[in-house]
Amino acid sequence: MTVARAGAIKARTAALNQLKDLRLTAPEPLRSALRAGGLRQLAQAAARLRPDPTRLAEPTQATKAAMRSVGRRVQILTDEINDLDRQITALVAQIAPATLSLFAVSTHHAAQLVITAGANPDRLHSEAAFAALCGASPIPASSGKSHRHRLNRAGDRHANRTLHMITVLRMRWHPATRAYVQRRTAEGMTKLEIMRCLKRYIARETYHALISDLTTSQRLDAV
Repeated sequence: MTVARAGAIKARTAALNQLKDLRLTAPEPLRSALRAGGLRQLAQAAARLRPDPTRLAEPTQATKAAMRSVGRRVQILTDEINDLDRQITALVAQIAPATLSLFAVSTHHAAQLVITAGANPDRLHSEAAFAALCGASPIPASSGKSHRHRLNRAGDRHANRTLHMITVLRMRWHPATRAYVQRRTAEGMTKLEIMRCLKRYIARETYHALISDLTTSQRLDAV
């Protein structure tokens, strides 16, 4: 379902960009009428256009017909995305409640982590292995008297992006994380170094939550 949702979002983004281009090249009266609002408002307005089918040879009517078609496509894709969101939310709440309960872990974050774990069961034997799987394990990059680490560019990039987004949210809204950032900044660490440390911690935290969820799921399947 997450693959279907990603495809629908990609298609909707392409459709919205098409509408923006059509508005830009539309004849002036039509362009002026559709100038207000953002892309979502443009899609709604475009879907309500009523071109004259007997005058499609005229630029204005042809543009109206094209924009109405694309606007209705956006509406259909939006309905599909909303429907998939409802299904994903219900499923994740059922199979990953512990992961979902973590601070700043949204439904789609939890879904991606479950997918990553489920696709790589042989790499869940330790939290360090899971961190490496997510590209969150620090790699030594020391030189001479300089002791430092660099980001791991390997691993599941979708899971890595998920950990990154959780990190960003916690740095903004989580009191303990904000205090940690302030302390490490005072010690001379850069923002990237701090984020690397936080991603490693979050990988450890989510690993234990995922193991709990997967173990519970397996027990239920066995009943």
